[in-house]
Amino acid sequence: MASDSAVQSSKYFRAYAERGWIERQWIRFSHWTVGLYCRFCCRLRIEGEEHIPAQGGVLLASNHISMLDALLIPYVVMRLKGMQIVWSPAKEELFRIPVLRQILLSWGSFPVRRGRNDLRTMRRIVSLMSTGKMMLFPEGTRSHDGQLQAGNRMVGRFIYRAQPVVVPTVVSGTNHTFPQGAWLPRVGVPIRVRFGPPVDLKRYYDQPDSKQTSEAIIQDVMQSIAALQKRSASHPAADSNR
Repeated sequence: MASDSAVQSSKYFRAYAERGWIERQWIRFSHWTVGLYCRFCCRLRIEGEEHIPAQGGVLLASNHISMLDALLIPYVVMRLKGMQIVWSPAKEELFRIPVLRQILLSWGSFPVRRGRNDLRTMRRIVSLMSTGKMMLFPEGTRSHDGQLQAGNRMVGRFIYRAQPVVVPTVVSGTNHTFPQGAWLPRVGVPIRVRFGPPVDLKRYYDQPDSKQTSEAIIQDVMQSIAALQKRSASHPAADSNR
């Protein structure tokens, strides 16, 4: 298991193909294990995979309703696009669960202390976002009622500096599968992951690097997530796996 100091090492931030044979096999095995649950214990439906670019800087900006979201979205991306690392800054609390910690770390998550301005972590987020795939929850925390909350302006600044392709993403059903406070996931609950068309943010990149620009960017991103969420609610997931 990687220690906290090891996670901060540059050796941790390597692409899937650059990792050792044992580590790659663990990623494959853990992905297969999560896949067993998705296939046989919940009714997973995936939509909009054509909106995820194969290469380049990509940000999957998603709503956040359950701890399961941090596993589900990377699982889906690897299932659709092949084995790879989906980077994801995540709150420290998720890494206190031993098995979950090991999976998250191997899949590209790294702990972030909320409420602290860690310049090294911020630079790393921008660097990873500009070259690879990253998952972020712009709300910053889980929604207790499933309603989309306001986005964090700092995410808008990350986007401004990294200029990735921003793919709005909506997860539904995970709050019923793995509700807050639960120790084990429920079985048989339908789950859906839906990806939308990339958000057009190019008009902002020639503007000054300011609070106003970051706020405008994150507002556009949140509006795209909200619109996708509304469409998802009007078309409930079918009771079959993709």
